[in-house]
Amino acid sequence: MRLVVAIPTLGRSEQLTRLLAHLERQSRLPDQVVIAAPDASHVGSVQSARFPVRVIFGKKGLTAQRNNVLEHVAGQFDIVTFFDDDFVPADDYLERVEASFATHDDWVVVMGHVILDGARNAGVTWEDAMGALDRAKADRGAVTRIANHVGAYGCNMSIREASIGTLRFDERLVLYGWQEDIDFTSQLRKVGRVVGVSSIVGIHLGIKSGRLSGVRFGYSQVVNPVYLIRKGSVPASFALPLMLRNIAANIVRSMRPEPYIDRRGRLRGNLLAMSHLVIGRIQPEYILEI
Repeated sequence: MRLVVAIPTLGRSEQLTRLLAHLERQSRLPDQVVIAAPDASHVGSVQSARFPVRVIFGKKGLTAQRNNVLEHVAGQFDIVTFFDDDFVPADDYLERVEASFATHDDWVVVMGHVILDGARNAGVTWEDAMGALDRAKADRGAVTRIANHVGAYGCNMSIREASIGTLRFDERLVLYGWQEDIDFTSQLRKVGRVVGVSSIVGIHLGIKSGRLSGVRFGYSQVVNPVYLIRKGSVPASFALPLMLRNIAANIVRSMRPEPYIDRRGRLRGNLLAMSHLVIGRIQPEYILEI
């Protein structure tokens, strides 16, 4: 099987260079790495001696950059693996992804297990990530757990290219595109299974640079789930509890916010979005006006 690793990136050229060097350790090397960025200033040095690297430029925004990759690789590969530029895969990650697709014809999306997720806290250092991956080698054991999912976590998701067809990421989910990964992969459940595999592991550093403002992100936390429910791509049983949990967390933690999260900004964004829902305004792209 031919496998391409796709990395959308924004404002993290040093991290991108480090990730490319780390990918050279894969037991199954990618057949190509495609980097999607708004322009050359976001890329830096991206050469590799062990696999070809291609850089493509286009519109800014996660969904637009993902779509740029899909347009450029269509029909050339069997597997498209998306990594965030701050995701650190175990050295056998791609080998296990390929084996998963080769042995399960009904799997269309495979998501790895994030053993540390810096998006949920102050972030994970590269050194801590490498230590956690070393420990995970001994902890994984022989038992692999498979779980069906509504959609995949976009920091590490692999897709059977033949199942994609003309489907593209929704570019109305602008900038960070919150829930764009669930939106896209949930639609692929029509043709196969979306699964998480416990033995495919990696670390999400959760680097805070290049993220949205608190108000913009808070707006997306409310409007994007409602938009996706109305669109019909994500079930309300998934989207509404997610939205309500985030609102509740912002209310409670805005009293004593974490130093690395703009809770009060997020709460203002939540309230603005709810005021828009009351008048029937469901526009994810409104965050461009905030």
